[in-house]
Amino acid sequence: MAKIISMTGGRLSAPTVCLLGLLIANLCMSGVQSIGVCYGMLGNNLPPASEVVVLYKSHGIKQMRLYDPNQAALQALRGSGIELILGVPNSDLQALASNPANANSWVQRNVKNFSPGVNFRYVAVGNEVSPVNGGTAQYAKFVLPAMRNIQAALRSSGLQNQIKVSTAIDMTLIGNSYPPSQGAFRGDVRSYLDPIISFLVSVNSPLLANIYTYFSYVGNPKDISLPYALFTSPSVVVRDGSREYQNLFDAMLDALYSALERAGGAALQVVVSESGWPSAGAFAATVDNARTYNGNLIRHVKGGTPKRPNRAIETYIFALFDENQKQPELEKHFGLFFPNKQPKYPLNFAQGRIWDAYHNVTTPLKSDM
Repeated sequence: MAKIISMTGGRLSAPTVCLLGLLIANLCMSGVQSIGVCYGMLGNNLPPASEVVVLYKSHGIKQMRLYDPNQAALQALRGSGIELILGVPNSDLQALASNPANANSWVQRNVKNFSPGVNFRYVAVGNEVSPVNGGTAQYAKFVLPAMRNIQAALRSSGLQNQIKVSTAIDMTLIGNSYPPSQGAFRGDVRSYLDPIISFLVSVNSPLLANIYTYFSYVGNPKDISLPYALFTSPSVVVRDGSREYQNLFDAMLDALYSALERAGGAALQVVVSESGWPSAGAFAATVDNARTYNGNLIRHVKGGTPKRPNRAIETYIFALFDENQKQPELEKHFGLFFPNKQPKYPLNFAQGRIWDAYHNVTTPLKSDM
């Protein structure tokens, strides 16, 4: 057995060695998980929430996005240690925006009643609301007032330092994305987005963004190669000044960072609240492509982007299950697991775990522990 020598040259006692071992083990276990998985429920054949939480834990998935405050899911999450993005459905935005009392009741019912047993990380107030999207434009004027009321309700509950309030956008709000340094929001969404960005800066919350290289690729396969979209390009594809891009994910995220800078949000972090690849239902939607994309995504987000290097990218894969009640057909096939809880293909979620024992910050590792 090798001797363990202290910094002063003396041999450590057996109890000290044991304590040191426990300390190292605890530091490793407290690593930051940069990959979570979105738990959607639009299926009539999905397992109960209690089994879903067991599934997360058995695969080492430590973060979850939930799209509405499903009470069974919140109950199942008690004591699990899983960190949660809790969603406010778009249909609830008007009520929460119109009356602070409604926001107080929402926070009491869906957050305080489950805290501290459930580890809430963010409240996502609305998902992919856009003032120029006919399907969601009706909700746009309610997003910011609802965010403010939820923030105030968390503050009155003493939770404002534990739970961040944000909203999730999609990339259709970007008007220019090439090259990434010239990223900018569409002019016709600035009056909607700029006040939201200002609010996020004021409360030190990140922006949530749903980023899919799949949709960019299938929308322009002539100019965007499949390897560039799947993280498999063998060489640099885009050069933007001194920055080099070998994958589309980084280019899209850096375009968003550039757009935020132009809108007064240079200080904001971005949480990728959805990303994934379908396994069936449309062009380039295959099991092989889905496995390649999601496996590479897990490994990739431990590091940063060319614009913001050496920063882990907190990312949530969409989605846990295939959901047979979604439309169109493509939307039914984003699951990492079948409804019977069997994996569609193997993934190692531990590859997304990073840690820094001394500074408690997210830093990339060159290899897994």
